[in-house]
Amino acid sequence: MLKGKNIIITGCNRGIGRSILETSCSCGANVWAHARALTPEFESLCKQLADKYQVSVTPLCFELVDFDAMKAAIKSIMQSKQQIHALVNNAGVTYNALFQMSQLTEVRNQFEVNFFAPYILTQYVTKLMVRKGEGAVVNIASSAALDGNAGKSAYGASKAALIAMTQSIAEELGEKGIRANCIAPGVTETEMLATMPDYVVDDIKKSNDLRRVGDPEDIAKTAVFLASDQSSYITGQVIRVDGGM
Repeated sequence: MLKGKNIIITGCNRGIGRSILETSCSCGANVWAHARALTPEFESLCKQLADKYQVSVTPLCFELVDFDAMKAAIKSIMQSKQQIHALVNNAGVTYNALFQMSQLTEVRNQFEVNFFAPYILTQYVTKLMVRKGEGAVVNIASSAALDGNAGKSAYGASKAALIAMTQSIAEELGEKGIRANCIAPGVTETEMLATMPDYVVDDIKKSNDLRRVGDPEDIAKTAVFLASDQSSYITGQVIRVDGGM
């Protein structure tokens, strides 16, 4: 589905991002795989996927809040003369605290990583996409941005801002051939879920239609679809992947 496409994916080291990376490679994409740091483990992962699927997987390492490093990374892609067909903004952080107990420093950090970083990165990348007259932006938001969950006022607000950004991009850049969509995952089987008590996980399973939590691959398949030409007439949408919450 992505054969011959070149895409950037942020937050590829674990969880949903790692699954999006592998699923994209399995569908034929050449990937610039972002992580915060180039560790031997991440370098090995990129090489293994490249060899397994016969694609190019290039590590792209910088702190999301280091905008100078981000700009340098995009400049390196420009110098490669390769077209960017899609950008998947997956990287993010979560913070759980009741509204009255939320610390301003943590609220600011939520917006720095979950909103400002993808905002600036998407500015850089869409400028390059516009030159080619095509491109797809896929932003990983959260069901918390839509549902107003207790304890997630800061996290949900940062992801709601990401949704608003996505819809504005779709409106502004559609005539330039750029599509932009959001995925709003429900609770997904990641390291964060492992920290929750069993009774909480059981309650989550009982509360959705499919009676299970999501798998990272569920999100990854949707991201690949939205990045591909299979979704060429879909833009400005928020797609919930939450098992029917």
